[in-house]
Amino acid sequence: MSLIKRHRGKTYPLGSTFDGKGTNFAIFSANAEKVVLCLFDEKGIEETDRIEIKENDFGIWHVYLENIKPGQIYGYRVYGEYKPQEGKRFNPHKLLIDPYAKKLVGELIWDKAIFGYDIDSPEQDLSYSEIDSAPYVPKSVVVDEHFDWQGDVKPKIDFEDTIIYELHTKGYTKLFSKIKDSDRGKFKGLSSPEIKQYLEWLGVTTIELLPVQAFFGHQKKRKRVNYWGYETLSYFALENSYLSNGEISSFKQMVKSFHQKGLEVILDVVYNHTIEGNHLGPTLCYRGIDNESYYTLNKTNKRFYYDSTGCGASFNLQNINVLTLVMDSLRYFVKEMHVDGFRFDLAATLAREKTEFKHEGAFLKALKQDEILRSVKLFAEPWDVGNNGYQIGAFPAGIAEWNDRFRDVVRRFWRGDERQVGELASRIAGSSDIFGYNNRNLWTSVNFLTAHDGFCLRDLVSYNLKHNESNGENNKDGSNDNWSSNCGVEGIEVSRTIKNKRLRRARNLMSTLLFSFGTPMIYAGDEFLNTQFGNNNPYAQDNVINYLPWDAIEPEGYEFANFVKCLINLRRSLPVFKRRYFFKGQKVGNSPYKDLAWYTEKGTEFTAPDWQDQSRQSLSFLIFDGKDLLFVILNGSSKKIEWKLPQIKKSNGFEILFDTSNSLKALDNEEKIIMPAESIVAIKIAR
Repeated sequence: MSLIKRHRGKTYPLGSTFDGKGTNFAIFSANAEKVVLCLFDEKGIEETDRIEIKENDFGIWHVYLENIKPGQIYGYRVYGEYKPQEGKRFNPHKLLIDPYAKKLVGELIWDKAIFGYDIDSPEQDLSYSEIDSAPYVPKSVVVDEHFDWQGDVKPKIDFEDTIIYELHTKGYTKLFSKIKDSDRGKFKGLSSPEIKQYLEWLGVTTIELLPVQAFFGHQKKRKRVNYWGYETLSYFALENSYLSNGEISSFKQMVKSFHQKGLEVILDVVYNHTIEGNHLGPTLCYRGIDNESYYTLNKTNKRFYYDSTGCGASFNLQNINVLTLVMDSLRYFVKEMHVDGFRFDLAATLAREKTEFKHEGAFLKALKQDEILRSVKLFAEPWDVGNNGYQIGAFPAGIAEWNDRFRDVVRRFWRGDERQVGELASRIAGSSDIFGYNNRNLWTSVNFLTAHDGFCLRDLVSYNLKHNESNGENNKDGSNDNWSSNCGVEGIEVSRTIKNKRLRRARNLMSTLLFSFGTPMIYAGDEFLNTQFGNNNPYAQDNVINYLPWDAIEPEGYEFANFVKCLINLRRSLPVFKRRYFFKGQKVGNSPYKDLAWYTEKGTEFTAPDWQDQSRQSLSFLIFDGKDLLFVILNGSSKKIEWKLPQIKKSNGFEILFDTSNSLKALDNEEKIIMPAESIVAIKIAR
C-alpha cells in the first residue's frame, strides 16, 4: 500500500471531484458504521489502497486525497449490520460503485459473488456471502469534466412546434451501413452526418433517447439482456457500450452536433427503480451503501421492499438525500451534458410519499422550483403498477404527459370499432377533459400510437396477437390489450390486396397522430414501416428484432416515409398547429366561425343524438385560426360516404392537403365530396 496524503475534505459536492491538485470524495450513508475507499490500478484489477474515511457530517462521509487525478479507478466498501429482517444489508465483501460516479469501467459479470448473500443457501438472502465481488463488478472513475462546447446554443423549440422521435441508440445505428462499423451502436454513430441528414429530412424536432445512463446491457452469464436499459445502475455515468473508447465526450459531441442542426435531445430516465431489484437481487451500489435510505421498504417486514414499479423495489425519493441524488443527476445532464429535457419512466412512483401518490409530492415540488430544470422539457409517464397508480392528468402545469387514452381510441377507431367517435373527438382536440385545468396548455398531451413498449406501427396492422415466444417467457409477457388488427391474415407475408389495406390503415393512423392537437411522438422506424415480427415486448432482444434494417426497407416503406415527411411538413407549416391553448368551441372575433366545430356528413354540426349514435364511425371537424380554415374528415367505416361540406362564405378555393385513399385529386365543387371508405381527407380553405 502506498502512502497518500489525506485531508478531511468536504461534504459537497458528492462523488469524486478533482480540483487540479487532488480529489475530494464524498458519499452519503446514514446508517453505515464505517466506509472504506478502495483505489485500483489503471486496469481496475489490482486493489492498491484502502483508505478508511473517518469524517462523517450529516451522513456524508468525506475525504480529500492529494495527487489523485482523473482516471483513478475506485470503489467503496461499506461496513454495518447485516440484518435483512431489519432492512440492513451492509456487506464489506461487496465492492460498491459511487452513486455520483460520472464514469464506470469494467463489466458486470453475473456471478454469485455480486450477491450479498449465499445464493446457494436455502436461507436465501438471510444468509451471508463473504466472496469478494471486486473482480465481477464495474468500478467508478475520477473524471475531468472539461469539454469545449464551442458556443453551443440549445434550440429551445417551443412545445407547440415539437415533434418527438423516440429511438434506441444501438438499435437505430447498428445496421446503418453508411457509418463506420466501429461507430455503429454508439453515440458517435448517432451523430454521424448521414443520421443527422435523415432526421433533418424527416422533419422531427426532438430526439428522445431510450435510457443511456449506465445499465450494462451486456452482463455476462445473465439469462436475459438488459437491452432497453430500464434496469439502470448509475444515474450519472453513461452506458459504456455507447461510448467510443470509453470517452464521455462522444455523448457531448453528439448533443452539440444535434444542436447545430436545430435538433433537441431529451433522455428517458429511470429513477423509480434500479438493477439491484428485489431482496434476491445483487448488491452493486445503493443496497450495500444504505439499503434503508435508498429503497422504500415494506412497512411490516423490512426484509422485503415496497414495489410500485414491477421491477423489485421502489427507489426512495422520500429520503431527502436520495431526492437530492436524483435532482443532482438531472441538473448534471442539463448543465454538463446540455440535454434539452427528460421523460420520466413510471413517474407516478417518483411522486409517492408513504407509498401513496401525491399531486404535490416532494419530487414534483423540487422539479417545479428548480431554476435549471424549469428551462427544459419535462415529460411524465403518468402511471405505475402500484395502488392508485394510474395518474394521467394529475401532474402539475409545465410537465407534459404520455396519453395512452389517445393511443387506444385511435387504434380502436381505425380498426373499425363502434362507439369511439365521442372520445376520439376529445383526443384529437387535445384531451381538455384530462388536461384542461390548472393553467395547463394544449401541448400537455403527448400523443402517440406506438412506442418502444408495445406493437410498432406495421405490426399494429399486421397482427391480431402478440408473438413474444423469443423472449423466453412462453408468450406470457407483454400486453394483451393491443387494439390491433391484421386486416384478415396474421403476419407479414400477405397478398397485395391485404398489403394495400394495411398501408391505408397505417396512413390513417399516422395522419390522425400528426393532425391531432397536443405534442406528437413517433416511434423510430414506424415512418418506413419497420416490423418487430409481432413482438410487443422486445425488452431483451439485442438482435434484428430491434435493429432498424436500413438497407432492407421495402418500396412501400420508402413511399410511406415520404408520406410521413409530408405530414410533418404540413403540420409545421399550418399556423393552427401553433396554438397553445385549448379550444373553446366559440366563434373567433366577429367571424361566423368557431375555433373548433364538429360536423356530420350532412354538413350540420354535431348534436347530442349524433354523439350518442353508437354505430357512428365517421366525423369531421372545422378549425379556424383567424385566417384560414382547416377541414378534416375521418371515415372509419368500410363504406364510402357522401359528405356535404359546411357552408363557407367567400371562399377563395379548397385545397386537398392529403387524402389517405389516394383517390381524390381535386374537389369538383364546394358542396360535397364522396368520402372514400377507411380514409382521412384534410382540406385547407382559403378566405
